[in-house]
Formats: sequence, structure tokens, C-alpha cells
Amino acid sequence: MTAFIEPVLGRYVHVSIGGKTCRVYFEEAGAGIPLLCLHTAGADGRQFRALFNDPEVTSRFRVIAFDMPWHGKSSPPAGWQHDDYRLTSEGYVEQVMAIADALQLDRPVAMGCSIGGRIALYLALKHPQRFRAIIGLQSSAFVDPYYDTEWLHRPDTHGGEVCAGAVSGLIGPDAPDAHRWETLWHYMQGGPGVFKGDLFFYKVDGDIREQVASIDTALCPLYLLTGEYDYSCPPEDTLEVARRVTGAKVTIMPGLGHFPMSENPEVFRRHLLPVLDEIVRRD
Repeated sequence: MTAFIEPVLGRYVHVSIGGKTCRVYFEEAGAGIPLLCLHTAGADGRQFRALFNDPEVTSRFRVIAFDMPWHGKSSPPAGWQHDDYRLTSEGYVEQVMAIADALQLDRPVAMGCSIGGRIALYLALKHPQRFRAIIGLQSSAFVDPYYDTEWLHRPDTHGGEVCAGAVSGLIGPDAPDAHRWETLWHYMQGGPGVFKGDLFFYKVDGDIREQVASIDTALCPLYLLTGEYDYSCPPEDTLEVARRVTGAKVTIMPGLGHFPMSENPEVFRRHLLPVLDEIVRRD
């Protein structure tokens, strides 16, 4: 076997979020328009590994993915042991903007999945002039809770395995085994209580149904891509967002589930590349 080194660079940036200094890990590859990628609840930036290695993307875009504080290789802020982790819409927007500012990103494209797809709607609403486009993957304005989050942080269960079990049914049936199990492995490695804390935003604090119609796509184009096999963000929920947001463009991706960029990168890129092509043309 010939050794292969991926063209991905990883570094840390220290930013202030919520009045606390956070040591945040990020990876990047490529050059051009900044493409800031936001991972799903309980996971980390490794979900975008295929984009880092796609020359058709990295020849035009500087792909950046950061691990949210508490996730992946990012540390919680000092004193974390005294508080329960709980993600809020205000804190989530703050951390995305803090990273964009720290890396001096000039009107990046923001692309988020699941909770990242939800916060993408907030970014389009609150900071449209800071982004040249927003791409929401598995993006909905609200989700009716269908799970008991207490199972995600208990002393008598293995939190990582429970988290992976909770999301395993959200992966599309056609996902290659290697990608399916790598996606689940990321969930098995999550810190205690982190997935549960993320879901506070997803199912409680992040309800944006009453505001989503105010998104102005003339200021910031909005693209919505959702896999058809997803009961957390089913296609009808994304279509409802598109119905409320004038000018939003929506694609329902056959065969894909809740983690399109991670579970089946080859199929996902067929839907993403036309969107990126359009962003380049507009730019």
C-alpha cells in the first residue's frame, strides 16, 4: 500500500464565547470562497472529510470545519465541570460568528447539517449581509420531540453507544457500510451529556417557525438540501421552510438520510456541486 497524506490542515483558534475563552479546533483545505461547515449534534467536523478531499470543491472553495466547543478535539471552557452543557440559539450564533471573525472570513458560505441546518436559518435571518449564501442540510424550523433525551446521559448506560443507536435509523439505506459505521463511530466518541445538550437547541430553544418567513434571500441566497430518509427532519419539514421563505431553493435528495455529507459522500456531491456552481457564478 502506498501512503497517502490528505491535503487537510488542522489548527486551534482561541475565541471568546459567552464571556469564556474557548480553544476551538478547526480543519481546512483548498482556496477560494470560504465554505464554513457546521456539523450535526453530538458529532464533529470529521463529517466533512470527503469535501476536504474533493478537488472539484477545494479548487474553488476554502473548506473549513470546526468542532464546536465540547465536541471532537475542541475543549470545553475552563470550569465546565460546574455546569450542565446546554446549547442555545443565541450561543450557537455567537460561536459561528466568533469563528468567522477570528479566521477573518470574507462573506463565507455557511453550510450546516441538522442542528447546523437549523442555525443556518438563524444566520440567514440575523446576519444576511455577513454571508454570501447559506446552505441548509436537513434543515427544518422545528422538530417535534420523538425521543427521551434522559437516555443520552445516564450512569447505567454507555452514552456513546446510546447516542449512536439513537441516530442509526436516520442513515439512508443505501449508505456504504464504511461510511455508515464511521458516521456512527463519531457519535460513540461524544462527551458525556453533549448530545443531550445539543438537542436542547434542536427541540426546545431553536424553534424558528415564527421568524423564518422574514429571511430575505435577496440579501443572502438560501439553498435547502434534504435526504428523503430522515424522520428527524423529513422532506415535508424542509419543503415547509421553502414555502415560507420567498426565493429559497430546495432539493430533496433520493436515497440519502440525515447525514448526507458523511453517510454517502459520492451521492451527496452530485446534489451539492450544482449549488456551489451557482454560488460561484453569482459571485
